[in-house]
Formats: sequence, structure tokens, C-alpha cells
Amino acid sequence: MNTFLQRHASSVIGVLSGFDRVRLRGTVRLLANAGGLGAALGHAGVLLKDFKQFAMGVSKQIKSSSEQAAESANRPVLYLNSPSISKEDTAREIARRDKIEEGLICVLKAVEPCQSFHVRRDRARKHLALVPALRKCLHFYHYHQNPTLGFMHARVQSWLPFNVHVCINGREWLARQMDQAGMAYRRRENCFPWIEDVSRAQELLERYPPLEAFTGCSRKRWSPI
Repeated sequence: MNTFLQRHASSVIGVLSGFDRVRLRGTVRLLANAGGLGAALGHAGVLLKDFKQFAMGVSKQIKSSSEQAAESANRPVLYLNSPSISKEDTAREIARRDKIEEGLICVLKAVEPCQSFHVRRDRARKHLALVPALRKCLHFYHYHQNPTLGFMHARVQSWLPFNVHVCINGREWLARQMDQAGMAYRRRENCFPWIEDVSRAQELLERYPPLEAFTGCSRKRWSPI
């Protein structure tokens, strides 16, 4: 970073220090390991031979809830059939097209790898066993324009253990803060090539929510402008 600043010193008007993209993961710990999930199934009276049917039933409820959220907000649900399609670009284009300034933009669906479980036959012990497995399942991406955090999304795994990832962007948050402060700036994608008052912008960025409490990470990223 210092080498970059030295090389382009005549063009750099300041440096912002703060978080950029942050991902928060939500997991039901009891369901995230084979032992805990097995205990939960036993408590619910679900035999391992019926695991697939049970899991498909719960998965169907997850899918229905995601699609109903879009339907209630009159927003589109789109299935993306290729990993080469940018979900963020797709959601931003829909937001521009439909002039979505706040609320749900869309729900995108994609089949992606996930850490899950399956039931296999233990021939040595002559019984069924629940074991972790890398699988593929449908994921739902709920893209929002949040009044405080800006453009963000939640990724919902539709198969056990139903992990959720919430992705927020510090630059989105800062842009909204500068708008409220009446500060002029130029933005190009996720960068600020120019800011009217870099020192004031840094002060605003220091107010960013204390994510160390969630991430356990105090390291900052540096972005020259």
C-alpha cells in the first residue's frame, strides 16, 4: 500500500480506512453437525430412513417462504442457470430498471455447492448413519436497498443446515452517510475517485457499526482515493 501511495502521490488526495465488504453468517449450531442434527431428528421422532423425505419437506417450506416474500412485495424471482452470471449486476440492473430506492429488489435462485448431510449405510455396524457431505442445493439471494446500509443481500441455503449469509458493504453505508451530510463525491462502482472532504468522510466511516463484535476481526482495509 505504501509503495502504491508513493508512486501515485501526486494523484492521491487522501486515504480512507475502514471495512469494505462484510459477510455475517447465521447458523443453527444444533443442526450444523451430525451429532446435533441426529439428536434433533430423534427428538422430532424422525427415523434416519425417513431423513430425505423430512428434509425435503422443510426445504419446501424455505423455498415457499422466499418466493412468498418476493410475491408480497411484487418483486421478481429469477433463476440463474449459470455461475458466470453476476448476481450483483443482475440485481443492480433490476433496481435501476424498476427505480427501487428502498426495500426488496428481487430474489435470485441458483444451485450452488453447500455443506450438508446425507444418510449412508454402515455395513460394518449394520445400521444407517448420518454423515456430513458436500452437496449442491438451491440458494435464494434476497437483494435489498436498505435505508441505512444501502445495497445488500441475504443468501439462504434451502437444504439442511439452512445457513444464512448476510452481506453488507461499507462503501454503500458511507455513501448514504455522505448524502445525509450533504457532502459531494464521485462514485465509480465500489470506489470513490473523489470526495469533497476526505477527513470528514473518514470521521463518518469511523461510525460504521462495530463489526468486530460479530467478526472477531479488527484489521482494516485501506482504499486510496
